[in-house]
Amino acid sequence: MPLDCPRQTMKIAIGFRESKVTNLPLQALYYFYHAAELGSFKAAADLLNVTAGAMSQQIRLLEDRLDTQLFERQHRKVVLTAAGQRLLPYARQGFSQLREGLNQIGHDPDPTSLTLSTLSSFGQQWLVPRLGELKRIVPDLSIALMPTEKLVNFNRDPVDLCIRFGEGTYEGLKSEFIMHDYLYPVCHPLFLQQRSITCIEDLCQCDLLEDTQPDMSWDSWLAQAGMNMTLDKSSVQYAGVHFVVEGALAVQGVALVRHSVAWRYVQQGTLIKLFDTEVRSRYSYYLCAPASHFKRRKVQAFARWLHETADEFVASTPFLSGVQ
Repeated sequence: MPLDCPRQTMKIAIGFRESKVTNLPLQALYYFYHAAELGSFKAAADLLNVTAGAMSQQIRLLEDRLDTQLFERQHRKVVLTAAGQRLLPYARQGFSQLREGLNQIGHDPDPTSLTLSTLSSFGQQWLVPRLGELKRIVPDLSIALMPTEKLVNFNRDPVDLCIRFGEGTYEGLKSEFIMHDYLYPVCHPLFLQQRSITCIEDLCQCDLLEDTQPDMSWDSWLAQAGMNMTLDKSSVQYAGVHFVVEGALAVQGVALVRHSVAWRYVQQGTLIKLFDTEVRSRYSYYLCAPASHFKRRKVQAFARWLHETADEFVASTPFLSGVQ
């Protein structure tokens, strides 16, 4: 496939006076290169999917800039002049190096190792327990996790992909939706034995644990659940939902948690889900990276597994099917 050459300029020096070779049109040089290699304006025009008139116009523009004839026009073919013969090897070398540079941009430096940036809570509680299945499906792929709450700079950080919890709009990146998340209260079985909690109003008598994120507050959860009330509560805030879960496991109180982070503890019985008041978080999980990264085979394999695993996880909790 021919190199898609933009309308830009470049400098080249092959024996012409400097005043003639400054700011030469790159597109015209590219057309010259193909016409010289093929010995035909028409064949070069067909290759580049342009008209023969456009090809002739660009070549003439280049000749006018150089004030030098590069081709002798003959019947059904063109022949390089001495000046054209001097220019061709430089054009060939220049475009070859440019093509190699462009290929390096999309090159995968390590096709058997995938570096993934993800939220600490999601990585620890949801992703890591499931990576064994990925290893069984793709045994030659190794995963390097980078748990962080910070956004990745793909121009600086050696990262293939990142998983983010947000609205899915990240400038300069392609985003693929993974799954929604849901919020509900949980507590340790011992805490439930110590307190009589039969309705939401009973939470006013409990120590409440919440994340510092605004969408994870008890007031926000009540409003989304359609309850016109506030809790006269004594609350403890942690910077991170995984700390909130740890607080609940330590029998510190009732915690407002994300389903993705807390569900395995609910399944094990080490945490008790309270009430039927699940609400969908205003944010969701997304797989994000520059569009070129999604062309890498290892990224495609991981993304395919992640989407299937997320779908299975959501399907395994039927009580979420009606949550909007």
